[in-house]
Amino acid sequence: MEYDLVRGLHIVAVIAWMAGMLFLPRLYAYDAEQADRPEPVRSEMRALLRLWQVRLLRIIVNPAMIVAFVFGGWLLWIRSGHGADWSFAHQPWMVVKLLGVLALSAWHGFLAGQRKKILAGTSKYSGRFWRMTNEIPFLIAIVMVLSVTTEWTF
Repeated sequence: MEYDLVRGLHIVAVIAWMAGMLFLPRLYAYDAEQADRPEPVRSEMRALLRLWQVRLLRIIVNPAMIVAFVFGGWLLWIRSGHGADWSFAHQPWMVVKLLGVLALSAWHGFLAGQRKKILAGTSKYSGRFWRMTNEIPFLIAIVMVLSVTTEWTF
């Protein structure tokens, strides 16, 4: 019962984290595309988009990541028999899952860092870049979910 409850809460947190990381690059794309707009439309739209970016990160993406990490760690603890046997952590499927967590965390950090650059006006990325990279978290998630649900080995 404990495992199923914690797993469900972990999945909900990951869904929120992923939703935010899929939406944030779209907001960045819209922001970058304001450069060709005339004033005052450009400034008004950028102010609104940047407010949404900050709120999305602070209210959804960052808290969801923290909650996903807490419940993910709890799942690892339960799976280990409350710290007794960590041998599963060396299985290929778990290594891939943990590498996926690392990759998603790095992408999250990149997005957060770019928000600061966008606010400062120093971001070098175009709307096209943000649209092309928008699906990166989803591709990583596919590999992670399939690894965990199949628990494949060599």
